[in-house]
Amino acid sequence: MLPTKLTRNEDEAAIIQAVADSGNDGPVLMLNLNRYKPGTGFPGGGVYHDCITGLEKFLPVVGPGILWRHAVHGQAVGEQKLDEILAAWYPSHQAFLDLSSAPGSENNYRLRGECVEYAVIHRCSGDRFPFQP
Repeated sequence: MLPTKLTRNEDEAAIIQAVADSGNDGPVLMLNLNRYKPGTGFPGGGVYHDCITGLEKFLPVVGPGILWRHAVHGQAVGEQKLDEILAAWYPSHQAFLDLSSAPGSENNYRLRGECVEYAVIHRCSGDRFPFQP
């Protein structure tokens, strides 16, 4: 079960499910925009370290996992305060959906709930892995 602040957008979840069921499912890149709770050890210690280490082990259960992650050092435009941007690649939309019931998901979501203050995940084209211009 996802923590409330990490609950999926039901309209988007229905679209993802429709793609998964379409017979034309394909790779997808999920771009995670995260702000972490104060005191969680971002960028390298504490519960943040446990969360990221666990995520790096957990994601390969459904696909290749994290492509990259970077700390945010500032924001040139807008007012969204973020600590990190993380790109996770999945071999299919179904693989992304399977994440919530995969072995280890309960611990993964527990750690994310302890660590993440704010998160937005954008669904992006993932058909060019690794990325090629």
